[in-house]
Amino acid sequence: MRMTLRWYGPGFDSVTLEQIRQIPGVTGVITTLYDVPAGEEWTYERVKGLKDIVEASGLKIEGIESINIHDSIKIGTPDRDKYIDNYIKSLEAVGKNDIHMVCYNFMPVFDWTRTDLAKMRPDGSTVLAYDQKVVDTIDPQTFFNQTTDNSNGFVMPGWEPERLAQVHKLFDAYKDVTSEKLFDNLVYFLNAIGPVCEKYDIKMAIHPDDPAWPVFKLPRIITGKDAILKMLKAVDKPYNGITLCMGSLGTNPNNDLPDIIRSCKGRIHFAHIRNLHHFAPGVFEEAAHLSSDGSFDMYEAVKALHDIGFDGPARPDHGRTIWGEKCMPGYGLYDRALGAMYIQGLWEAIDKAEERGV
Repeated sequence: MRMTLRWYGPGFDSVTLEQIRQIPGVTGVITTLYDVPAGEEWTYERVKGLKDIVEASGLKIEGIESINIHDSIKIGTPDRDKYIDNYIKSLEAVGKNDIHMVCYNFMPVFDWTRTDLAKMRPDGSTVLAYDQKVVDTIDPQTFFNQTTDNSNGFVMPGWEPERLAQVHKLFDAYKDVTSEKLFDNLVYFLNAIGPVCEKYDIKMAIHPDDPAWPVFKLPRIITGKDAILKMLKAVDKPYNGITLCMGSLGTNPNNDLPDIIRSCKGRIHFAHIRNLHHFAPGVFEEAAHLSSDGSFDMYEAVKALHDIGFDGPARPDHGRTIWGEKCMPGYGLYDRALGAMYIQGLWEAIDKAEERGV
């Protein structure tokens, strides 16, 4: 496991590379060209410029999260091949810069959904939270407006204002997209990009749907073990794998995280390690990474990754906002740094127990 932190790039992140470099054990970042709209081509020069900035700080780019996928590809419109060609060129730019993992998602309209970006917890920290009853009482445009209004002035990933300003038009474009059609379009995309992935040894790591059920009646296709295995079998190539996101898969408490991890041995290219606290079906909030603070047995999940020999990049995922930090909700420095240390502590303990035959 190679410990990283997500970093949004110059001008978009409240956290600096210098700060990330000082977290023990964190040797790399997962980053992106945050200002390139979905569907536009990434150039070698832009990727190299970002890589140079990261490496000048003593860190390494361990992966890209994300090269966003244009809606035409997800919907399957006649012009999708044009956007796939741009995606292939973007992957070439990444591969030529010696970067070999790309996290992406195939969720319609919203890349993730939370109903509260700053829910107060008893300890005074704030977290991202979700309540299905809230979603059921508002329309998508109002939901988008509320999310952007409460983002502390940051552009939240997956909530690009230029794309979602007229969210009702997007919903209309997806009106005939069933889960079966969305899955077929994913397979079409993965087959099309296969040659460039194999040429540059790029691992494509699809991110699970968040939450793991339809939101506003939009289809979801990467929701649990059976759905993941179906996707891996449909394009049974080493480049086609998953981002093991404990938080997204764990939104459904019926998903057995250690079992999913063991079932996907060899196809987990990236790991998001975090905890959630469940209150009721469809009602949860994000927690500190510590097992006792949420509903997951973090030891068992990390041990499953260790048992399958996972050696890819991992990162603490959404953290609490603590100690008065002003940051993008979920992406402050302090709690994610605590999470990185906790995860590495678990890993070291598992390592040493195994070495000593305990």
